[in-house]
Amino acid sequence: MAQAKTNAMRILDAKKISYEMVTYDNKDGKIDGVSVAAKIGRKVNEVYKTLVAQGHSKAIYVFVIPVAEELDLKKAAKAAGEKNLEMVPVKDIQKWTGYIRGGCSPIGMKKEYKTFIDESCRQIDSIVVSAGKIGVQIVLAPKSLQELTKADIIDIVK
Repeated sequence: MAQAKTNAMRILDAKKISYEMVTYDNKDGKIDGVSVAAKIGRKVNEVYKTLVAQGHSKAIYVFVIPVAEELDLKKAAKAAGEKNLEMVPVKDIQKWTGYIRGGCSPIGMKKEYKTFIDESCRQIDSIVVSAGKIGVQIVLAPKSLQELTKADIIDIVK
């Protein structure tokens, strides 16, 4: 059965950015990044999760970090120029991004938010992020993701 293109894939196609789509079975409910990496046969350091936070100013920010890592809110706030940051509650993710938890892609959100990718992406040739749907991932060059999302590459993990 052919997988329908997600909004993120349509954006990549329109910008002529090379990527590979990878799907995994999510019927077992294991959609955390470490499980996904194992399911798609990728090293855990190549698979990144998309986190959404809100600053003291009420601005929304996007952080793309390795799935086995934890976002350092102090480093993230400093990078965003905010006094502090709080993670957006799961129930509000769709309101801000258009995506649901487990299927949140840094590409093609409702609005263009200031995005940060952890500097660990400099050590890998390809980065795996959600395609915007649970069970579907996109593999692309970290530089392509950075250019498309206008992201800053910075140390943002604990």
